[in-house]
Amino acid sequence: MLTHTLKYAYFPGCVAQGACRELHQSTVALTQALDIELIELKKAACCGSGTFKEDSQMLEDTVNARNIALAEQLNLPLLTHCSTCQGVIGHVDEHLKQCQKTNPAYLEQVNGLLQKEGCSPYRGTTEVKHLLYALVTDYGLEEIQKRVNRKLTGLKCAAFYGCYLLRAQKSMPYDDPFQPKAMENVFRTVGAEPIYYKGRTQCCGWPLSSYATAQSFKMAGMHIQEAIEAGADCIVTPCPLCHLNLDSRQKEVEKVIGRELDLPILHLPQLIALAVGVSPKELGLDRHIVSTKPVLEKLGFI
Repeated sequence: MLTHTLKYAYFPGCVAQGACRELHQSTVALTQALDIELIELKKAACCGSGTFKEDSQMLEDTVNARNIALAEQLNLPLLTHCSTCQGVIGHVDEHLKQCQKTNPAYLEQVNGLLQKEGCSPYRGTTEVKHLLYALVTDYGLEEIQKRVNRKLTGLKCAAFYGCYLLRAQKSMPYDDPFQPKAMENVFRTVGAEPIYYKGRTQCCGWPLSSYATAQSFKMAGMHIQEAIEAGADCIVTPCPLCHLNLDSRQKEVEKVIGRELDLPILHLPQLIALAVGVSPKELGLDRHIVSTKPVLEKLGFI
C-alpha cells in the first residue's frame, strides 16, 4: 500500500503538447485519478528526439543536462510519457553519471555551458523514468488494480513499446529490452487481454519517415497487420511518435501497402484511465485519426 503521494517533475515533451495533445490530456487525467502529483517543467526544452547528436553530442548532452537539472532543483525524478524522450534524456543521464566517474572534464564543459546561460548545473542526483515504469515500479500494479472500477474485459490489446524505450540506454532495470512484460502486465491488471505479435518491440518507422517515407509506412503497416492477424482490437503505445506513425498516418500507410487496416491506436494512459473511471471525452479519444469507436463500443461506453 502506498504510504505517501508520489510526486514527479513532469516533462511532457513537444508532441504531447502539439500533434498528440490527447496524450498530455490523458496523462494529467490519469495521474489525478491515481492521486499522483505532477509538477510540469515549463522551462524545459525539446529533447531533440535523437537528432541533436547528429550535429553535436555536446549539444544533446547540454540541452538535456539542463532538462534534468530542472528536475534536480525540485529534488524529484523526471517523468516523461514519451518513449523517445525517455530514450534520449535517459541516455544523457546515464552518460553524464558515467562521466562523473570516468570523464569529469567533459561534465565540467557541459556545466560550464549551462553556467554561461545562467542555468543550474547537472548534479546526477535524480533519475529519468517513463510513465509506464513509474506506474509499474513506483505506484504498483496492485494499487492500480484497487483503483479499477470498470474492468476492460474482452478487450484484446497489442503493445507497441517503441525501440527508444527499450534499447536507447545501456541499463534497463525495469524490464527486459527484448522480451518486455510491463505493458502486458498492465493490460491484465485493468482486465484486458494481451496480444503478442512479432513487431511489439520493433521500430515503428518514424525515424525514416522524413527521407524514406514509403519504407517507413511499410514498417508501420507490417506491424499493424501483424497485430490484426493476432486478433488485436487495438494497439497501445507509450510513445507519441509511434502513435503518429501508426495512427495519424495509418490512412497513408494503407495506400502504400494496398490494404485497409482501420486498427485503433491508443496511448497507454488512455487505456488505464478508462479502467479507473475517467470518461472517453476527458481522455481525448475523439481526437484520433483512426476512430476509437470500436474499442468504446466493445467496452460498453457507447
